[in-house]
Amino acid sequence: MDQAQNYSNHRRFVPGYHGVLFLLILAILAWSIKQFISSFSASNVISLAAALSFALLFSYTRFFVMKVQDRVIRLEERLRMEALLPADLKSRINDFTIKQLVALRFASDGELPTLSRKVLMENITDTNTIKQLIKDWRPDNARA
Repeated sequence: MDQAQNYSNHRRFVPGYHGVLFLLILAILAWSIKQFISSFSASNVISLAAALSFALLFSYTRFFVMKVQDRVIRLEERLRMEALLPADLKSRINDFTIKQLVALRFASDGELPTLSRKVLMENITDTNTIKQLIKDWRPDNARA
């Protein structure tokens, strides 16, 4: 990665997936709907079903990958917190939601204890708010 990762550039955009494939599926779906509406036939029903299948496959593929990634991040961050947090916070590791842990993964080791305390004490649940509080960004270049 050429540029240091930070809040403004941490989201991953894969042009072939998020751009090309998404637009192709959208175009195929739109065309299939148009054909289905303009000329009802078994062929057009099958085309529409196939297009809907592609759209669902596209959505679920991303959803499932993100869910697995979140679970792995939860495990990694709990282990990291076990090593880095003071005793009073270690007993509260299970109080963090997955979304909080996913956001906190970007906090450096030195910043994690203070930021973790703040997130718990102020009940900060918005991932963007947590990420914006991070001063010393710890990049995650292995994200899906």
